[in-house]
Order: sequence, then structure tokens, then C-alpha cells
Amino acid sequence: MSAKNLDQRGRFRSKIVAFRVSPEEDELIEKAVHLSGLTKQDFIIKRLQNKEVVVQGNPKVFKALKDELREVLDELKRISTGNTVDPDMVETIQLITMTLDGMKRDDEWL
Repeated sequence: MSAKNLDQRGRFRSKIVAFRVSPEEDELIEKAVHLSGLTKQDFIIKRLQNKEVVVQGNPKVFKALKDELREVLDELKRISTGNTVDPDMVETIQLITMTLDGMKRDDEWL
């Protein structure tokens, strides 16, 4: 039998909450989770409770930022040929900006 999954206050998490999303919504959620450095469960709980998601810089977060910035660069190259901007990419750019801004305030590394 596996160990009980307790939250930060020692409460046992015994309830399951599930919902359906579109593939596009799932992709945006996954990007936000990777950029936060949190588990998907912790990220969703914080967002649903309107709590601030504080990003702790670590190698996993830096790799996620690097990967997302690579996608942004590819999108910018595509846009420079006269194509329109994908609204999902705009959301990703805003998420990256908020993540980097939060890390800058915490560590003043930029």
C-alpha cells in the first residue's frame, strides 16, 4: 500500500476532482505547470484557490523556459513572413513574461 498523500497542513487528500479540457487547453495547462516548477496537482489547487503561484528557479524551470522560448522564436520567425499570430502563442508569451518577471523580483538575476 502506498503512503498517504498529505497536504502542507497534514490533511489527507482522499477526494478526486476531474474535468475535461480540449487538447489546446491541455497544452496551455501543461506549459503553465512546467513553467511553474510545481506538480500539476499543486498548480491547479493553487490556481483554483486564487493563490499566487510562486516560481522557484531550478534546472527544471530553466529548461522549460528555454524550450518555450525556442517555440516563441520559431513563431516570431513565422510571423515575420506576414502570417498572423496564434492566440495560444500570445498566452504562452504572457506566461513566460510573468514567470521571468517573478523570478527577477525574487532573485534579481536578470
